[in-house]
Amino acid sequence: MHFCIINGVNLNMLGTREPHIYGTETLDDLELMLREHVKDVELTFFQSNIEGEIVNCIHECYHNKIDGIVINPAAFTHYSYAIADAIKGVDIPTIEVHISNIHKREAFRQHSVTASSCIGSISGFGFSGYRLALEHLLYSNRKKDNNK
Repeated sequence: MHFCIINGVNLNMLGTREPHIYGTETLDDLELMLREHVKDVELTFFQSNIEGEIVNCIHECYHNKIDGIVINPAAFTHYSYAIADAIKGVDIPTIEVHISNIHKREAFRQHSVTASSCIGSISGFGFSGYRLALEHLLYSNRKKDNNK
């Protein structure tokens, strides 16, 4: 199995960006934690501050036959119909993750235009949300493989 973890705008600044909201761990810490959590699965990590690069990454997931996507679109969550359409267009099980609880933040952050394109959304559990998303993708893919 092969999953892609996509992180959006400003998440390259984890560890220094608003640590009272996002914590002090870095994107490298997240990658290490996830690789240790699912050692038997191939993981590809991608981060960009550019919306079109994220769309291209999602398209590449289709061409590379990726089994699932975990995406934290960050601020793109609230207005990127391009990312939402890209997720719909590739028909790959995708789970949206947010480190903070977007429903307890400013009003504009409480709405996600990308969530309806995903099979689920997890918010407010910090880095553990990524682990939960991977666990679900693993379970779903193993269940699908057993039913073949």
